[in-house]
Amino acid sequence: MRTTYGELDGLVGTTLGPGDWVDVTQERIDRFAEATEDPQWIHVDAERAAAGPFGGTVAHGYLTLSLLPRLMRGLLVVDGVAMVVNAGSDRVRFVAPVRSGKRVRATAVVAAVTPGKRGTRVESDVTVEIEGEPKPALVARTLALHVPAAPS
Repeated sequence: MRTTYGELDGLVGTTLGPGDWVDVTQERIDRFAEATEDPQWIHVDAERAAAGPFGGTVAHGYLTLSLLPRLMRGLLVVDGVAMVVNAGSDRVRFVAPVRSGKRVRATAVVAAVTPGKRGTRVESDVTVEIEGEPKPALVARTLALHVPAAPS
């Protein structure tokens, strides 16, 4: 969806998405494990994980969470902003594991829009679905500060 900075307050209740599918490959999982120094076997040891609780390797929950900027890209494009700053997440829940080789995508519902001194905060209830799975990978409320562009 495309809108302007001045129209943000009218978006409460609007559904954004779904976005594009993103592949969660074993290579991505391995790179995340290396970057975060979290090489737990359920993520990186395919042989051991095959006999484990998920029947194969799964992505770290925090990997799925860290994909939110990519998953939400293009869901809301706001003209008239200098930048959008990630202000955090509330009520993050990892609902179902993302198995290696699956694809995920996000849908968001704008929950609140709050103008402030530095910009307008947009809160969105985000669901990350797993292709072909009945339960989502995660649900969270994200907070983004939209900083208006200086008048020209």
